[in-house]
Amino acid sequence: MRIVDVAEFYAPNGGGVRTYIDRKFTAAAEAGHELFVIAPGPADRFEPRDGGGVFWVKAPGLPFDANYWMFVDATPVHAHLDRLQPDLVEASSPWRGAWIVAKWRGKSPRTMFMHADPVASYPQRWLAPRISPERIDRMFESFWSHLRRLAGYFDSSVAGSVWLGRRLRDQGFERVETVPLGADLSAFSPTLRDEGVRTRLRGELGLPEHGKILLGVGRHHAQKRWPMIIAAAVAASRQIPLGLIILGDGMDRARIARAAKGHANVQLMSPTRDRQVVATLFASADALIHGSESETFGLVAAEALASGLPVILPDRGACSELGPPEVTEIYRSADPKAAMAAILRLFARDQATLRAASLLAAPKVRKDAEHYAELFAHYAGILQKAAAK
Repeated sequence: MRIVDVAEFYAPNGGGVRTYIDRKFTAAAEAGHELFVIAPGPADRFEPRDGGGVFWVKAPGLPFDANYWMFVDATPVHAHLDRLQPDLVEASSPWRGAWIVAKWRGKSPRTMFMHADPVASYPQRWLAPRISPERIDRMFESFWSHLRRLAGYFDSSVAGSVWLGRRLRDQGFERVETVPLGADLSAFSPTLRDEGVRTRLRGELGLPEHGKILLGVGRHHAQKRWPMIIAAAVAASRQIPLGLIILGDGMDRARIARAAKGHANVQLMSPTRDRQVVATLFASADALIHGSESETFGLVAAEALASGLPVILPDRGACSELGPPEVTEIYRSADPKAAMAAILRLFARDQATLRAASLLAAPKVRKDAEHYAELFAHYAGILQKAAAK
């Protein structure tokens, strides 16, 4: 089938959405499907990919993040859809892009892939912990009503995690399809652990031979709560030899750099597209820590688990449900003291037992091939229903 993904937050320097869609190109080609992406960018151009390609539509930049652009005019997007005549259209955000797809006059079935939970990402983050998440949802019922109305234009709303699927159903969404994401187990593996890399990292962080390397991965955005993670790691390092590496970049880098300033055991590492380097870093750390309680996928936690890493995760969001208890510590989200305590609990465990449990958990992580196979099967089912009408 020919799938066209109108992907509002697909960008060359994007984060999880870019990684996910790049993998989807490979999976679609291997399954014999055509995949085209329509995304906003600085200029009109076509970028060929295996089995399809990316149509970049000239659009203004996002005012608060120079890595992204935003759809304004629906006309060029509709023109691409008219020309491509897709079997199915996917909208990859609940914002302007989804409304453009919803209002397209074509007859193709369409689905909305929920790459974001705006209420969890913004008001629940801003107001936590003073106001409960449940109360905030009620306060923003008008916005949820808006999203439900938008979802009504689509044949399904796809959730990439059990947590998000449950959340959408709780908010009254109909036709929710949960298709949990998976990790690329061909790229991430405990076998990539490199003692030479570990020695180098400990030296850069000023750690002794028995010091622990904590890893954080994600774009530099307030949603990720990196200053909180830095504060928790620095506090924990006063009790155990510990260093923190944060791999990523983004609009919040200056604030994160200020939080890290003066702490020799905190290192900000620029992102790289070399997956071998990233996967080796994952496998060579001692644990992953994550701060965002509004993750809709939890892909970074899945990749850490696939790399044989134990994980330290907030108690809300998609990440919270991924880690088996024997390799996971959970802390109260948005609470640096709770995060510090979770770090200390993890490293107070018997480390040989923890390492063995992590190695056993790695091959059990859901594979991304399973996700894409289920996703394409769901799309095929939508087409079958449409053909039967």
